[in-house]
Amino acid sequence: MEIHEVTIAALALIVGIGWASGISLYGFVCVLGIAGATGVLALPMELQVLQSPIVIMAAGFIYVIEFFADKTPGLDSGWDALHTFVRIPAGAFLATLVVGEASPAIEVLAGALGGAMATASHLVKTFSRLLLNASPEPFSNWGASLGEDIAVLGALWLMFAYPLIFLLVMVSFIALALWLLPKLYRALRSVFARLQRWLDGAPPPSAGKGTNLAGYNSP
Repeated sequence: MEIHEVTIAALALIVGIGWASGISLYGFVCVLGIAGATGVLALPMELQVLQSPIVIMAAGFIYVIEFFADKTPGLDSGWDALHTFVRIPAGAFLATLVVGEASPAIEVLAGALGGAMATASHLVKTFSRLLLNASPEPFSNWGASLGEDIAVLGALWLMFAYPLIFLLVMVSFIALALWLLPKLYRALRSVFARLQRWLDGAPPPSAGKGTNLAGYNSP
């Protein structure tokens, strides 16, 4: 397979597999394997290994653990941190399977694209969860986790049914990630700075007498 032979459908799979792996690797692999094994989806030959009962059961078992870990404040961020070393390489590896017996250049490009999408979605998820964990209530974590599961299922359907539309959605995601990640990073730095001041015993900043909300001294 050469570059000009990579179809829209194959490109959508490469991008989609990487993106989904960065959010819910085990759930995505489990659902994709079940859909292929039951004939709901016709998986490319290179991905039919995911239809193996062993792969489906292993992914399903770990997803059950992840389902509860992902909805527990604090534990979800620890799980995300650990899976930085799992989701991104898995996204790159699965993306290379899509192109099958391609030239080395195509395999490298597919792996790089899948890994890049996995990195972007994983970072957006991880940074967002860290900010949500700064709030005392658990409901935002549950809502975010369920929303991610639904988004992965919707993406799985869209990448097979309407690959071109799916690619347009992913272009929008990339633009959103480039805009959002620096903001999330700055917000996290602010949260950690406040936490450090609290651990050091410093009083929290307040709009005291003679100081307005903008931080300027008033007469």
